[in-house]
Amino acid sequence: MKRINTEVLKIDRNNPDKEKIKMAADVIKNGGTVAFPTETVYGLGANALDEKAVEKIFIAKGRPQDNPLIVHIGDVNQIYPLVESVPEKALKLMERFWPGPLTLLFNKSDKIPSKITGGLETVAIRMPNHKIAVELIKEANLPVAAPSANTSGKPSPTNASHVIEDLMGKIDMIIDGGNTGVGVESTVLDISTDMPTILRPGGITKEDLLEIFPEVKIDPALEKSSKDLKPKSPGQKYRHYSPNAQMIVIQGELQEISQSIKELLKEYEEKGLKVGIMATEQTKNIYESKNVIVVGDRDRPETIAANLFKVLREFDKKGVDLILAEGVEESGIGMAIMNRMRKAAGGNVKTIEN
Repeated sequence: MKRINTEVLKIDRNNPDKEKIKMAADVIKNGGTVAFPTETVYGLGANALDEKAVEKIFIAKGRPQDNPLIVHIGDVNQIYPLVESVPEKALKLMERFWPGPLTLLFNKSDKIPSKITGGLETVAIRMPNHKIAVELIKEANLPVAAPSANTSGKPSPTNASHVIEDLMGKIDMIIDGGNTGVGVESTVLDISTDMPTILRPGGITKEDLLEIFPEVKIDPALEKSSKDLKPKSPGQKYRHYSPNAQMIVIQGELQEISQSIKELLKEYEEKGLKVGIMATEQTKNIYESKNVIVVGDRDRPETIAANLFKVLREFDKKGVDLILAEGVEESGIGMAIMNRMRKAAGGNVKTIEN
């Protein structure tokens, strides 16, 4: 693709400069692409109602055409022209979790181009909880389609430097608003059928949703990837979040995990491989390796979520051949963390049974 002159704008997330926000909004209104921070990861935004603008997202990312995009709104009232109807259960969820890291699937209206939905009759919509994102969308006065602002398949960006690494020269503008907070993408919840179904775990946990509904289903596609699957949500079909190195995730009790990693470290180093270890605060001192990176604290799993993609990119910079990663308990935000780890490892997970 032809190289674009990408402008980088630094904006204070707590006190966004109105003139700079207007500059970015004008890019979107004129059919351009803008990377901007949200509370989850950085998104690559374009006018969701302009098919040509949306196509620029797919080209810049190298994204498969059947991988649906999430539409972001800055005000709840923006949703009504985009969907056939807003059911009662959606209103409850919007009142409780919006703005925030929850994406809801609705039956789409004719206003939404099929390119956004990968040919599906449903559209994924969320309202981000980030001042820059909300001000940008409000100023543009348009719904904004925005997948993560990275090269498709690579770890999602949690600060502007990651976006610059991947997309400089491919998009019109990058807003540098500092680090994101949650660190993993939003939860995607299908409410277009009777049973609320999690299509992608994220910042709003199953436990959070069970405070609203008596039962919440997990989509079976989360457990396995299929070439024949028609993805209803981003992240379902394709390998995602992947570092350059191969990755193995080890699950089980912490003592068994660390023992297994030590054995694998020895085995692979003897084969001449440069091995990185993704450790936690609890285990950082037990591995005899120069390539240990601490991803967070097991007692505060939200720290692991916040740092996961950044750490995967750090291993890329170290040039390791293999990453051995400690799995986490799959409760709360742990379900989202393990979902991203499985995807990053291409499903290469070793479970240690007692």
